[in-house]
Amino acid sequence: MHTTIYFIRHADSHFVLGKERERPLSEEGVLAAGKLVSSLQNVHFDAVFSSPYKRAIQTLDGLVDPVDIILEEDLRERTLKGPYKLTAEEIDLAIKQSFENVDYCLDGGESVRQVQYRALPVIFGILENQNYNTVAIGTHGNIMTSIINYFDDTIGYSFWKSTKKPDIHKLVFNSFHLISIKKITF
Repeated sequence: MHTTIYFIRHADSHFVLGKERERPLSEEGVLAAGKLVSSLQNVHFDAVFSSPYKRAIQTLDGLVDPVDIILEEDLRERTLKGPYKLTAEEIDLAIKQSFENVDYCLDGGESVRQVQYRALPVIFGILENQNYNTVAIGTHGNIMTSIINYFDDTIGYSFWKSTKKPDIHKLVFNSFHLISIKKITF
């Protein structure tokens, strides 16, 4: 049985330190999310899952009734570090290192492997459920890349760096085997 999962990376949201869960989409993010959702209107989703973070949920607005979105705490974004500041270059380097060594993480952060252990039971549950042929997941760049990396270890830093806000990646599975990945343009 084939299962198709649309990983939908959230639209633009202004970063606010310590406000990961409640950060809303920016005005441009709301507009971009609307275009994304319009591009998927002809796709029938058997279920829609999401990170519990506001920006991921808002990006799905209009795809389904919000009460039908299944919030999964284990699909939250990867914690990159503790509550201290780093430059953008230091964060970028740490992300690159984490995909080269999936056990690497900054102090107070999660490694790629830790994120996979957290999120993959949700993905496996989707793949096992015979009622789910086509599913959407509202997600974030780092956790999406970490999940896909489990199924294809060539997916890592370069893939993450190439993603946009918002973005859609359509993955097709045969049971637990990844068959294809396609970036959907809109």
